[in-house]
Amino acid sequence: MATLRSSTLRAGAVLLLALVLASCGFQLRGSNGQYHMPFQSIYLGFSDTSALGIELKRNLRGGDAVVVVSDAAKADAKFDVLSETRAKTILSLNSQGRVREYLLTYTLVFRVRDAKDAELLGATEISLKRSIAFNETQVLAKETEEALLYRDMQSDLVQQILRRLAAIKRT
Repeated sequence: MATLRSSTLRAGAVLLLALVLASCGFQLRGSNGQYHMPFQSIYLGFSDTSALGIELKRNLRGGDAVVVVSDAAKADAKFDVLSETRAKTILSLNSQGRVREYLLTYTLVFRVRDAKDAELLGATEISLKRSIAFNETQVLAKETEEALLYRDMQSDLVQQILRRLAAIKRT
């Protein structure tokens, strides 16, 4: 009887805490996906087929009142991609000298300029790394897992870019 009462009391306290947090308007920063950009329009220097460019464009259009333009001359900000690389290196070997783990790396170097070509954000490098275990008897499954990890890194990269763009201070 006492344990039932204490567990009911505990559940009531947790419910009350959740209600208080929800009613005060508490939310994690950036958890709603909205970022307030310091510019009205942006030109993205990605190729038309770049998966990263497509996802970044979709996030910018879906968020704040930022217009993604296709002509750099009409943009308030220009996002220049200096380099974008994906790499797969051997992380560890087993006792027979066969690959046990790979290290996947996704690196983007970019800068942001304003309409007058003044730098708003200097050359910035974002590098993400993930390790993946490898088993030669499950090659197809590991290729799929690798593609999923790269897609996850791409989404993480887009969120980091959005945060850096929102943090730009206009002078």
